[in-house]
Amino acid sequence: MVEFAIIVPVFLLLLMGMLEFGFVFTHNLTLEYATREGARAGSALSDGGGDSTVCASIDQNIINAVTKVLRSPGSPIVGYPNAVTSIVIWQANSSGNPVAGTSNVWTNKLNGTFTFSAPVTPVWTPCSRDSIPPSDSIGVSLTYTYTMVTPLGAIEKFFGPPGPATLQMTDKTVMSLNPTN
Repeated sequence: MVEFAIIVPVFLLLLMGMLEFGFVFTHNLTLEYATREGARAGSALSDGGGDSTVCASIDQNIINAVTKVLRSPGSPIVGYPNAVTSIVIWQANSSGNPVAGTSNVWTNKLNGTFTFSAPVTPVWTPCSRDSIPPSDSIGVSLTYTYTMVTPLGAIEKFFGPPGPATLQMTDKTVMSLNPTN
């Protein structure tokens, strides 16, 4: 009986840890797919061929590509529309990092829709994106708050303080802009 009482919390911790890791991994794969689709859309639309009416909708099309994946049937994130707090579209340098001052931040308005929030006007406007080789690279990143599914945090109380109930996750994808010619 005493041995059982000692082993059960350890066994539950391992079991819940494996289950939670599986859930986190599935959510992470969905985030990767969403940013990849957003970057692919931005790469394909490129600079809009210089047409100002096309340029005006490019960033919104990128956001739509990301949210389409997040809201698709089978997505583990579809039940948490407010968990993705922001989507950022930015110009990437040769190492895949954001170029300073080129990040367009879109914030979730807590109803699953994203609106442009920072800076006041887009700093890397779609018509200023260079698709002529060597072309610019576009980066799409998002921030997601994962909520624990299993009672892993409560089980951790047997070994010390309880664990967190949420986990902050981010993902980014960088792609070169496709030539429009």
